[in-house]
Amino acid sequence: MEKRADIAIVGAGILGLAHAHAAARRGHRVVVFERGLQATGASIRNFGLIWPIGQTHGEMHQLALCSRAQWLEILRDADLPYWPEGSLHVVYRPDEAAVAQEFAEIGPGLGYDVAWLNQHQVLERSSAVQRSGLIGGLWSPAEITVDPRVALPTLPKYLGERFGVEVRFGCPVQTVNPPFFEAGGERWAADHVIICSGDDFESLYPQTYAAAGLTRVKLQMLRTSPQPRGWRLGPALAAGLTLRFYPSFTVCTTLPALKERIARDAPEYEQWGIHGLVSQTAQEELTLGDSHEYGLAIDVFNKEEVDQLIIRYISGFLRAPVMTINQRWFGVYAKHPEKPYLSLEPEPGVRIVTSPGGAGMTLSFGVAGETIRSLSL
Repeated sequence: MEKRADIAIVGAGILGLAHAHAAARRGHRVVVFERGLQATGASIRNFGLIWPIGQTHGEMHQLALCSRAQWLEILRDADLPYWPEGSLHVVYRPDEAAVAQEFAEIGPGLGYDVAWLNQHQVLERSSAVQRSGLIGGLWSPAEITVDPRVALPTLPKYLGERFGVEVRFGCPVQTVNPPFFEAGGERWAADHVIICSGDDFESLYPQTYAAAGLTRVKLQMLRTSPQPRGWRLGPALAAGLTLRFYPSFTVCTTLPALKERIARDAPEYEQWGIHGLVSQTAQEELTLGDSHEYGLAIDVFNKEEVDQLIIRYISGFLRAPVMTINQRWFGVYAKHPEKPYLSLEPEPGVRIVTSPGGAGMTLSFGVAGETIRSLSL
């Protein structure tokens, strides 16, 4: 006998769970199928940053802010730890300061709550910033830090207790033939199947994925041993390299000069797509990263050279009591070269939602709301 759900979600990463939340809060019976025994993909291997400042002004920035609002509601309701302490892009070179100051001037008119802080103001806001050579920083209060290693395992239980969502771990979806599908050896029927399977382009609808022009991105990351009890990072930290990474800053006329100088003087950082981000976990460790390698075939071995470049750069702006590296890993996410995310319909009754391009924590709840609305649910 077949089993039934209104909405079936494939994948229990943050994008899949966000879609389950968006559908279930509208009263639909939702079942989530995850092939692993727990979430182990990009959703749990990241900084835990909800990062609206990185999204392009207009639609994507508004989507990020919408997602942020959903996060706050869920974090409070689920009693999950989080730190709404914003972000600081600290700068040590004149060309970095030029970009940060320009964005502070034009950003508010584009919808960003940002301000330029001088050296003294930066140090008042964060004791974790290196003083030597500091010019100032770009301050934004919008960013939130969560701990993905705490949030991702907790959210399935929360969704089950709060909205009746059933999450089936260790239960891969093998075939989809709408309205039916096979999962974990059982036959199911659903009005809609939403596939949020990250960088798995091969298991379901491989031809659709192949035609979409997606690629994979590998990023190396590190985590320190716990900091002394009571020491907090404060705002999540970034620096000059990050200004040339996120699309939001492309509105700055001063950006090309910064990018040109980095490509000329620091080609090794350009080669590996390195920029510097720092966040803190619920266990007081610092998460450091990251690098970016592009291509469908992922090198499963990390490069010590890349880790050392990340540490060297971050040590130039971060002042922390403990910098001993305790964990190293890599994450992989799906990315489209042009679009911020993809919503594909391989056949009626099936939607593939993928490729938030490294901004899954930032965009997922906003994207999920768009998906459910587009299905007229």
